[in-house]
Amino acid sequence: MSNHEGENEYAIKTFGLTKTFGSRKAVDEINLAVKKGDIFSLIGPNGAGKTTIIKMLSCLLKPTVGTATIMNYDIKKNYSEVKRIIDVSPQETAIAGHLTAWENLILMGGVNGLKKQETEKRAKKLIKLMGLTQRANEQVQKFSGGMQRRLSIAMALISDPPVLFLDEPTLGLDPQARRAIWEQIEHLKGEKTIILTTHYLEEADALADRVAIIRQGTIIAEGTPQELKENVYGMQTMIIKGQNIITADIQGLKEIYPNITVIDGGIKIKAQELIFDEIVDYLRSEGVKIEWISMKEPSLDDVFLRLTGEGVN
Repeated sequence: MSNHEGENEYAIKTFGLTKTFGSRKAVDEINLAVKKGDIFSLIGPNGAGKTTIIKMLSCLLKPTVGTATIMNYDIKKNYSEVKRIIDVSPQETAIAGHLTAWENLILMGGVNGLKKQETEKRAKKLIKLMGLTQRANEQVQKFSGGMQRRLSIAMALISDPPVLFLDEPTLGLDPQARRAIWEQIEHLKGEKTIILTTHYLEEADALADRVAIIRQGTIIAEGTPQELKENVYGMQTMIIKGQNIITADIQGLKEIYPNITVIDGGIKIKAQELIFDEIVDYLRSEGVKIEWISMKEPSLDDVFLRLTGEGVN
């Protein structure tokens, strides 16, 4: 692959992106590279700088220092080209409550300079994609929060942008509504490059190809969800309780899994990778009667806690 092709692999690159408000650095030298078609998640608590990054990338805020490119267009020098290829679904849902879902989409198509026929074609497709077909002709103020968020994402997609920013798309929604939006975002995977900000760690775990954990305006860790869990936390845990687990049984297992501790009525095994059947078969062959087994994979919650010493919320 030539160097030039490598450049075209990335939809978004940031170079020391920094934003200062007075003496406070809201965003401090962010360097990111987001591949085309990926969902890239920025995770962090409120005030970490996630929305400020989105506002700079979508040309709503000028960086104090540094810059970024979107599809090779510089956000400082090629402002109008960048605006043409991106769209944003902001935290504050910017929809007109007195209009129907259909009317909101048609209005957005007009704002984006689309012809009426093209707008209607796209609106039909998006209403179906976002699961709003039954309610397309109802006033939006009657919609639930989850439906309003789905419409907000549809409105950001009407211009068919290659790059989409979703700023806290499921903030304040109940788990069922959140999952419905995850399903819709899943459908966009590979078709759009998406930057998704969230402080729901399971959201990033479920959707993102790569994750950057942000704290006080700086990136403290970056990688795939799996890499972060393996590198930072690194361990799967298995707890086995049973009758007649004796030291001799554990010795045999310790040859494969050195990190075993005896707990009340059982054992706790930690390893990079635990092979469930191998452990169970071995203990059974040694005459152990297993009563209860618990497997725990590290989560992004664990990673965040390990890195920052605090929760996200």
